[in-house]
Amino acid sequence: MLSEEKIFLSKTRLELAKERISFADEILALGDYKTVANRSYYAVFSAMRAVLALDGFDSKKHSGIIAEFRKNYLKTGIITKELSPIIDALVEIRQSSDYDDFYIVSKEEVSEQLRNAEMFIGEIEKFLKTKY
Repeated sequence: MLSEEKIFLSKTRLELAKERISFADEILALGDYKTVANRSYYAVFSAMRAVLALDGFDSKKHSGIIAEFRKNYLKTGIITKELSPIIDALVEIRQSSDYDDFYIVSKEEVSEQLRNAEMFIGEIEKFLKTKY
């Protein structure tokens, strides 16, 4: 049985994921595509952390969160493996957007990233509803 603390933390992180994806959607209309890429990535990152909260796992490194999530949930098939390429694409575009001064991300690219992030969060939310 899951502790109330783990459930509360998981729900808090899922809400953060939803807030971030909602913000990304609003920012898309304003044309700030780099921020959309950033918020879409962090929404998915928060969703992964929401799942891992149930295991009592956290990491200061993004790579640690992603690796643990993949190992325990995607590779095992507990959560659909189709989410794995979404993570890769979000990481790549977010890093380029945040750290490459001359990187240009198109509306089409971030629109796709946003849709994928929304789908990712929906899958995580469905999974978490089975847990609490």
